[in-house]
Amino acid sequence: MKLDSSVAAVVTGGASGLGAATARALAAKGVKVAIFDLQKEKGEALAAEIGGVFCEVNVTSDESVDAGFAKAREANGQERILVNCAGTGNAVKTASRSKEDGSIKHFPLEAFNWLIQINLVGTFRCIAKSAAGMLTLEPMADGERGAMVNTASVAAEDGQIGQAAYSASKGGVVGMTLPIARDLMGEGIRVNTILPGIFDTPLLAGAPQNVRDALSASVPFPKRLGQPEEYAQLALTMIECGYFNGEDVRLDGAIRMAPR
Repeated sequence: MKLDSSVAAVVTGGASGLGAATARALAAKGVKVAIFDLQKEKGEALAAEIGGVFCEVNVTSDESVDAGFAKAREANGQERILVNCAGTGNAVKTASRSKEDGSIKHFPLEAFNWLIQINLVGTFRCIAKSAAGMLTLEPMADGERGAMVNTASVAAEDGQIGQAAYSASKGGVVGMTLPIARDLMGEGIRVNTILPGIFDTPLLAGAPQNVRDALSASVPFPKRLGQPEEYAQLALTMIECGYFNGEDVRLDGAIRMAPR
């Protein structure tokens, strides 16, 4: 897909981190970008910076996502690109015993469901609604109507202690990539997923330097945290390369996560 001002994109979780880097990279190519996020101040500031539009969206809500797509399409036209970066995480053991009093507790099921709703169902909600919109577009010269990039995590394949819910949510994103690509193959819509390793995002920005140094040292090569711009670079490759479809790609410096 050629990226220029004739193309519109939606980036969920686009106000910061991986999403913000991708929104900037798309805008630098001339693409009209809509940012979906709950961080209104950051989202509006970035939209102003790149000449895009900010839509305050909660990906767990049909009504909120519908309103976001309506606003984005009114401003930029029907999107040909969707990049799903909205997500969150938590870390709680499936079951554990207290060292203080021996009491036993298990992972709160409402917390498990909350994570699945954001990371997995929220991703699919945006995919389904964007795909329906893309079907209204005339195909481009090569028959393509659109391209989607989803965000999973290396935890989908080697989740650590306490990451059962997070790994399940991201494993679900990986697992549905190929079936969705097959669902949409007759309509000229490609679907791929990136599995980032340890990236320098706002989640790690507040971590003590010794923690950041230890995380960097755990990466085989290069021994540093991934940069959001590197995620954006791969996302744009997936979008621009017309033969890239149905793939799940680790972007992790060759790391394989230890149990803890």
